[in-house]
Amino acid sequence: MSTRRRGRTQTPPLPSFLPVTQRNAAAASRGTDRQRRPVTGRAGPALRGRRSVAAERAKASRPSVTGARAPPTRPPVHWRAATPDELGPRPFKFSSTAPSPSPSPSLPSHPPCLSPPPLRSLPPQIRASEDPGRRIPPPMAVNGSANGSSGANGSAGPTRTVLVTGGAGYIGSHAVLQLLAAGFRAVVVDSLENSSELAVRRVAALAGDHARNLSFHKVDIRDEDALDAVFASTRFDAVIHFAGLKAVGESVQKPLFYYDHNIAGTINLLKVMAAHECKKLVFSSSAAVYGSPKNSPCTEEFPLLPHNPYGRTKLMAEEICRDIYRSDSEWRIILLRYFNPVGAHPSGYLGEDPRGVPNNLMPYVQQVAVGRRPSVTIFGNNYATKDGTGVRDYIHVLDLAEGHIAALRKLFDSSSNIGCEPYNLGTGKGTSVLEIVNAFEKASGKKIPLVIGQRRPGDAEILFAGTGKAERELNWKAKYGITEMCRDQWNWASKNPYGYGSPDSTKQNGSNSH
Repeated sequence: MSTRRRGRTQTPPLPSFLPVTQRNAAAASRGTDRQRRPVTGRAGPALRGRRSVAAERAKASRPSVTGARAPPTRPPVHWRAATPDELGPRPFKFSSTAPSPSPSPSLPSHPPCLSPPPLRSLPPQIRASEDPGRRIPPPMAVNGSANGSSGANGSAGPTRTVLVTGGAGYIGSHAVLQLLAAGFRAVVVDSLENSSELAVRRVAALAGDHARNLSFHKVDIRDEDALDAVFASTRFDAVIHFAGLKAVGESVQKPLFYYDHNIAGTINLLKVMAAHECKKLVFSSSAAVYGSPKNSPCTEEFPLLPHNPYGRTKLMAEEICRDIYRSDSEWRIILLRYFNPVGAHPSGYLGEDPRGVPNNLMPYVQQVAVGRRPSVTIFGNNYATKDGTGVRDYIHVLDLAEGHIAALRKLFDSSSNIGCEPYNLGTGKGTSVLEIVNAFEKASGKKIPLVIGQRRPGDAEILFAGTGKAERELNWKAKYGITEMCRDQWNWASKNPYGYGSPDSTKQNGSNSH
C-alpha cells in the first residue's frame, strides 16, 4: 500500500520475515513499477493488467508439459520469524552454562556433537541473540552435488545421504541428530501437521558443525509431485520413514483420516522411491501390529492381530513393503516394531510434544508434574502382576534412534542377504505403570496424584519385547533403564512445560488411561 508525501509516491519497506526469494521478487516488481510511473507520482494505467518482470521470468523458466520435471526452484528451507506461541512461556536459549542432568555412572557416553554446544561454536545468527527460537539460523543445505552419493560411512568415500520423512517429530528428530553424529547427511521432509519446525532448528543447533549436512523441506508425502521434486534434487541412498499419525484413540474416531495419512502417504513414498531407483527403506512400524498377545516376551513370529485402525495401518504398510520386495528382489527393507518410546535428549532441548491429550503414559505423567493436569488415571490395579498394574516395555528414544542407525548399516552391508525383515525394538524387560510413576516422582521431586479406574477391555496384562533377533542381526541392544528415561523426560518437561510452544487447546482437568 503506497502513501503520498510532497507529490511523491512512497512505498513502505518489505517485511523482514519474508523469505529471501519473495523479497527479491517483490523488489524486482517494485523497481519495474517505479520505472513506468508517470513523473507526477500518480500510478499510471500502464501497469494495470500486466505481469511484473519477476512473474514473466518465472513463467519463462517453467518446463513445458512434455519436458522433464525441473528441480524445485525455491530453497529447501523457508525460515520465518517465530511467533510467541512457538517459543512458549520459556524461550529456548543456549548458553555455555546451560544446566544439564548429571549422568548416572551406568549411562553410556554420547558422541561429542550430541551435547549442548558451547556458545562460541554456534552459528553467528544464534550467537548474536543466544536464542535460535527468536533468530532463525540460515537455510541448511546438503553439501555435495545432487544425484551423487555412494560409499559407506566410517570409511573412505562420499558420505551417504538419507531422506527422513517425519524428521521433525519426536522419534524422527532424535534419529536425525543421531544420523548427523554418525556421519550421514540427512534431508528431512515433514508437513509439520503434528510436529514443529523448532525441533529441526534445535537439531541444527545441537549438531554444531554437523548441521551443514542437514536440510529441511516442508512437504506432505501425500503430495507426490512435491515429493518427486525433492528426489529429483538429491540422490538418496536410503529412506527412513517416520511420517504418519500415531494416536490410537483418534484412529478409532477418524479411521479414514489415518488410512489416508499412513497408507496413502506410504504408497506415494514407495512409488517415488521406485521411480528414482532408491530401494533401501527403514520403516517405522509399531508393536501395535501384535494386538494384545497373551504371552511375553513377544517375538517377531507372534500372530499379527492389531486391535485398532492405527495398528492396522502399520500392518497394512508392512504388507505393502513385503509385496514390493516379492515383486522386486532389489529392495532391501527393515521394519522396526517399536514398543513404548519414552525419554528425551539429555540436553533437554528435544522431546515429545503431543498435540491434545497425550495417548501414552509418560507424557501424561509429565504434564501432571508440571501442573498442566491434575492427576493420572490408572485403569486397572487388579492384574496378575507384582503391583496389580499393567506391565509394558518402555524404551529410551535415544536407544530407538540408535536402532535406526543399526538398521541402516544392515541395509548398506553388502554381505548381508536381507530382503524385508521385521525387528522388535524394546528393552526386553517389563515395567509396571506404578513403577513408572514412582521413578518419575523420584526424578522430578513431584508427587503425582493417581486415580484408580476400571480395566479397559482388550488391555494385555503384560507385554514386553523379545529383542534377540535385533541383538543378533543388527548388533543392537538397548542401554538405558527406567531411571535414565524418567530423568531425561523430566529434564525436557521442566525446560519445556508446553513442549515446543504449540497452543494447548485441551482442557486442563483431563485425565488419561493406561
